[in-house]
Amino acid sequence: QVQLVETGGGLVQAGDSLRLSCAASGRTFSILGMGWFRQAPGKEREFVAVINRSGDTTYYADSVKGRFTISRDNAKNTIYLQMNSLKPEDTAVYSCAADRSPGLRVGLREYDYWGQGTQVTVSS
Repeated sequence: QVQLVETGGGLVQAGDSLRLSCAASGRTFSILGMGWFRQAPGKEREFVAVINRSGDTTYYADSVKGRFTISRDNAKNTIYLQMNSLKPEDTAVYSCAADRSPGLRVGLREYDYWGQGTQVTVSS
């Protein structure tokens, strides 16, 4: 099993920056891709960003491209999501997910492990 714990959420103003962290523990050697997803009130969970095991390949949702950066520190079993130029529409619960299969995946059902999530609220 793999456990994922997200930290770094909070309340910020539009235009501010925030960095989320997701620490993995347990059978971390089985993890390949890791991603960030978010769920806004009344909406379905959606893909935000994904990074491969080596950290040299990433993919982003169009809505965050150019503003968010996903990165990974395998020595710490942690991934990060640097969020810049935040907008009120970025308000959501952000969750990280881990995938035991190769490839950069954007579908919810393709991930094997999930964290509990951290709330990000952006005020206008």
